[in-house]
Amino acid sequence: MKRVLVVLAVALVIGGCSNSDDAVTEEGATETLTFTSPVKTAEIGVYFLRDGKVWPVQREVTGGAESAAIAELLVGPIEQEETELGLATSVPEDVESPQITIADGVARVELAAELPLEALAQIVYTLTQFPTVERVEIQERFLTRADFEDLTPAILVESPLSFEDVTSPLRVTGTANTFEANFQYELTDTDGRIIAENFVTATSGTGTRGTFEFTVPFEVNFDGVGTLIVFEASAKDGSRINLVEIPLRMKR
Repeated sequence: MKRVLVVLAVALVIGGCSNSDDAVTEEGATETLTFTSPVKTAEIGVYFLRDGKVWPVQREVTGGAESAAIAELLVGPIEQEETELGLATSVPEDVESPQITIADGVARVELAAELPLEALAQIVYTLTQFPTVERVEIQERFLTRADFEDLTPAILVESPLSFEDVTSPLRVTGTANTFEANFQYELTDTDGRIIAENFVTATSGTGTRGTFEFTVPFEVNFDGVGTLIVFEASAKDGSRINLVEIPLRMKR
């Protein structure tokens, strides 16, 4: 992805006062100053696949966030994400950056290649994180996240994202489709000790995906990597199912 710096050349014509502290050395001299405009960046999520389900990771992008997010999606997961999270992508390597237009809540994605269902899920999830996009038109279909429930984990944490820098209190948001809308979490510190745990109830469950939000105050003895663990207790035997671990860079 190319990042563009816009350089403005400003000619300042300064006359008079030869004793001035200005950079002008001769009366009537002209100096050209070069300024670099600030580059606007944004932190967004890009959805790859973890155990066959969509899963977001953080990226910092510039320019139009929607198009930049898809560009990052085409690059694929980095080595750390592949080795430590097991992330993969279903988007073929030879897919070129598509043209994306957004109007009236619809992101129209023009692609020459036919994509598998998992790749469509990655694109739809990545684009619908933005408030400007409610659904995606791609391959002559209008798609929303609801069309990919089978490719969505039972507990989808969308904030914080893996390897994100976090401080107390930790705010956690996402969606879930669990039995009676309940699941549990544990937070381990940089020593690997459990420092917080509790139940969470989403807005709906048992076949209907709901949203959730909870906040966890924490203390750590030193900066380092801790883990947010989310899981559902099996109604059959109480064992942990739909478990996901999210490594976090915890700061005091």
